[in-house]
Amino acid sequence: MNRRSVFRFAAALFATAAMAGAWPLAHAAADEAPDAMIKRLSDDVMATIRSDKSVQAGDINRIMGVVDSKIMPNVNFQRMTSSAVGPAWRQATPEQKKRLQDEFKLLLVRTYSGALSQISDEAVIVKPLRAQPGDTDVVVRSEIRGRGDPIQLEYRLEKAADGSGWKIYNLNVLGVWLVETYRSQFAQEINAKGVDGLIAALTERNRSNAAGKKG
Repeated sequence: MNRRSVFRFAAALFATAAMAGAWPLAHAAADEAPDAMIKRLSDDVMATIRSDKSVQAGDINRIMGVVDSKIMPNVNFQRMTSSAVGPAWRQATPEQKKRLQDEFKLLLVRTYSGALSQISDEAVIVKPLRAQPGDTDVVVRSEIRGRGDPIQLEYRLEKAADGSGWKIYNLNVLGVWLVETYRSQFAQEINAKGVDGLIAALTERNRSNAAGKKG
């Protein structure tokens, strides 16, 4: 599996882990440790992928429904999007911010849904947490073991101020952070055509991806 495939694979695992564990999280203790949360989600994800053929096959309608109902409660997606957009986020209007989040979410789902079919007999090992008891922003390190060399996967989480537990807002695969990868791409569009130009570019990319899926 090359570096790009590894990144797509792990990002898909991240998205599906959030899907698989969202409902149990709503009933979990608010003080659940971040590494325990990731461990629980990682255990759930394998069962979900193996049992849900629609998710495994990359059914966009199925995946989008799960994203809306289950991923969003477990991810600080506004922070993820604002970090990817960069300084221009502060000047964006509320409507532009909503459009950016909607199009970015769709981009992530369409980009990584196809990688779900690559997951088969892999196992996720969560490593001991390196954090102080009072920390509110942590990195949980894990490792995907299966065929070939282990894949290093890190989640960055923050503790929500409203007491609702830990929220994922970034992902690192082999030293590459998901948000930073998109930030460099988005900066080119913003510098050339502003926030509206980025929204238009994302909309067109999603339209092209959808057409590709149909073809």
